[in-house]
Amino acid sequence: MTDAAPTRATFRDVFAVREFRALWFSEILSVAGDRLALVALTLLVYDRTRSPLLAALAYAAGYLPWVIGGLFLADLADRRPRRSVMITCDAARAVLVAVMILPGMPLMALVALLFAATMFTPLDAAARSAITPDILPGEHYALGVAVGQTTFYTAQVVGAVGGGVAVIFIGARFSLALDAATFVISALLVGLGIRARPAAARPESGQLSPLARMRDGFRLVFTDRALRTITLLAWMCVFYTIPEGVAAPYAARLGVGPVGTGLVLASAVAATAVFMPLFTRLARPRQRDNLMGPLAVLTCGTLVLTIFRPGLVASLAIFSASAAFGVYQLAANTAFVLRVPNERRSQAFGIASMGVVVGQGMTFLVAGAAAEVISPAAVIAIGGGIGAVVAFALALKWYRVSPPGGRHAARRRVRQATARRPVPPRHHGAVRPARAPRAPSYCPASDSVD
Repeated sequence: MTDAAPTRATFRDVFAVREFRALWFSEILSVAGDRLALVALTLLVYDRTRSPLLAALAYAAGYLPWVIGGLFLADLADRRPRRSVMITCDAARAVLVAVMILPGMPLMALVALLFAATMFTPLDAAARSAITPDILPGEHYALGVAVGQTTFYTAQVVGAVGGGVAVIFIGARFSLALDAATFVISALLVGLGIRARPAAARPESGQLSPLARMRDGFRLVFTDRALRTITLLAWMCVFYTIPEGVAAPYAARLGVGPVGTGLVLASAVAATAVFMPLFTRLARPRQRDNLMGPLAVLTCGTLVLTIFRPGLVASLAIFSASAAFGVYQLAANTAFVLRVPNERRSQAFGIASMGVVVGQGMTFLVAGAAAEVISPAAVIAIGGGIGAVVAFALALKWYRVSPPGGRHAARRRVRQATARRPVPPRHHGAVRPARAPRAPSYCPASDSVD
């Protein structure tokens, strides 16, 4: 008799975990609050100055801290208890946003406060990413990542749209007060819903200087061939998110205005929300790893179709298909976690996230400048083509460094090892020793599930 196959994890199993429910809902509030504060403050600066440049600087202040936070602060979530780090980040952001509400606050002080508040975001994100495998082990983690990534994209859009609506109806200051409240509630959820765990790293790890710790973090991520390939595949989103950066001029060229801009932005979120859970449920772990490279090529290559200047409906179909292929990020995330030791997990996540945010910011600037010279459709097509070429090279690299897996991987390894053994000389005329009885064959478990 053979043992029955283990029951696959379900989303119901994931949401049955009390700690995950608290972490998930607090992330909704935290991400939406970040977007709300950024939009509200940007509109407040523009309302006071009527200067697009100053408004753009205020918006950029919400992205630049990712460089500092991702490089120098993320490893704090390895050297300190991660629950405490998340509570501290939420509390600090609540205080800093509350200070923005004070009347008569100078504009530069507002931008500086936003910069300081956003500095805690990469640290908080790294702590959340690092603690999730402790809350959801095994295949439950992949389902949790699917829920988390879908929630992240949705909360970003809802927070941005909600920020604009809130400023119109209740004003920028009340919007900032609402944002401060979201951080307070998030801190309470984490404190009451997640149990305390000790720090993952040893105390002596904090004796190194910040520059030495940053150097060790980059060495961890980029000297291992498999981990480096996974990180670069995750960074491919800087190419297939170009439509978000030029959504407004793209919609203007189609003659659909702000409504079309919103539809372009929403198409990616909707496709991710639909296909990320399906990919998690229908593809087994090893299949997800095998599909990572091809899907990375497709998610960028699909955008090349915009070179034909399609209409609104066809454009939305192209952007949705590209976002649907982007579900390979789930496989990249889980493969990343498997290869990073727990005591270095937060720092590794911080470096990877920093690269995504900084890369997207730079790509958006380049795409926006290029859209001044050529059509936005051509900008998207060129970016998608470049991304597809890079993704193809990374897919080949991943095929070489990814370990063989599946139900028959162990048998293949045994056959390959046997084929390399020297063949013993044949016995001519001599009496051969009696053959020993054949022992029962045994095939060790494969590295992963087919």
